[in-house]
Amino acid sequence: MQDTTTDGGAAPGGKADGPGRTGFTRRALLGTAGAGLVVGAGAGAAGAVALDRAPAGGAGAPGAAPGGRLGAARLAFHGEHQAGIVEPQQARVQLAAFDLADGVGPDGLRELMRRWSQSAARLAAGEPATEYENQIALDAGPCSLTVTFGFGAALFDKTGLTAHRPAALEPLPAFPGDALDPARGDGDLLVQIGADDALVAVHALRVLQRQAAGTAALRWQMSGFARTPGATAQPMTGRNLMGQIDGTNNPKPGQDGFAAKVFCTPGEDRPAWLAGGSYLVFRRIRMLLDNWEALPVDRQERVIGRRKADGAPLSAPASGGENTPVDLAAQGPDGALAIPSDAHVRVAAPTANGGAAMLRRGFSYHDGLLADGSPDAGLLFLAFQSDPRQGFTPVQRKLARGDGLSRFLRHEASGLYAVPPGAPEGGYVGQSLLERAR
Repeated sequence: MQDTTTDGGAAPGGKADGPGRTGFTRRALLGTAGAGLVVGAGAGAAGAVALDRAPAGGAGAPGAAPGGRLGAARLAFHGEHQAGIVEPQQARVQLAAFDLADGVGPDGLRELMRRWSQSAARLAAGEPATEYENQIALDAGPCSLTVTFGFGAALFDKTGLTAHRPAALEPLPAFPGDALDPARGDGDLLVQIGADDALVAVHALRVLQRQAAGTAALRWQMSGFARTPGATAQPMTGRNLMGQIDGTNNPKPGQDGFAAKVFCTPGEDRPAWLAGGSYLVFRRIRMLLDNWEALPVDRQERVIGRRKADGAPLSAPASGGENTPVDLAAQGPDGALAIPSDAHVRVAAPTANGGAAMLRRGFSYHDGLLADGSPDAGLLFLAFQSDPRQGFTPVQRKLARGDGLSRFLRHEASGLYAVPPGAPEGGYVGQSLLERAR
């Protein structure tokens, strides 16, 4: 959440180094892991939209699929961390939350996660599902498919695992301006499915949904999109539906302190089973695009604090660019602050939020028109972090109080999930928790 621009430039999805992912893959370390617009909507931070990646098969592209075919790009399911966190963002996402059926205990949850993990591993390898194969994606390859699972707070009480629920998995506080629909948020189980082909993502969701029948029922489902790899002649930073370059200050794999910001380590209130895992905050944030697009470009730039054409901060000289450092003390010729006091980049700056940071990896959505004729469009905000109490929550509180961008956003759904560590070869996601419950 700390800025509104996206850092672009990772290569198209490729095969992970070795049979599993331990630590960060070479591809993730060389690329950029996500994108994020922090757009406080009278309620805070908004999600990330797409980062672009090098053209498929581009010369020297790390991890590029053999021959450059987009569909052949493959990411390993097994590893220290779940896939779909540090890997470059795909072109499509399917998000779905499930609620457990009454009476499902740890044994039922264990069996579901085992089946889901087996299926996700096969689909990530481009292999057909062993059950409920519907041939939706029969002609496609893996297409950089990743499946990421999260556990909601209610899951622990429903399955008798209350003693193992992490302290940080407490309900997010209410923020000013929230207009949340409970039916489109929360949930016992969260599934994030990313792929560079829409049919591949939908196919995976349908397989998992049918496998869950009798154990967990779909609570809500949403679809999102990002820029398709190769859509630009060279890697470029992506833009969100407001036209802004999105995610420049997103934390990047390989930076000092990256792992500590994103992944959990055992501690006083961090259970051992979550080591190597993370927390995921989800927000559905509608952009008031009709209102936004009615503003002159110079007004839009003052709301954000950056030039729209190139993403340079308003404090930068004419020769500056997207990565020019933001100078919050800079003044214009008239003596006024170059970056207004309520500009998004000022309010969201790490220095204004105690250094709080998270890895934003969200997607745009556009679901037609609302009853009043306005677009039902915006951001599916996804942010991974080691502790939401030190990441999302303090940043959101600050944005809710003073971000000028909040006038053009509505937070309409929300969720918080504990994301277990990755599954070892032959294992399943959540094993570190569910084997303790035997």
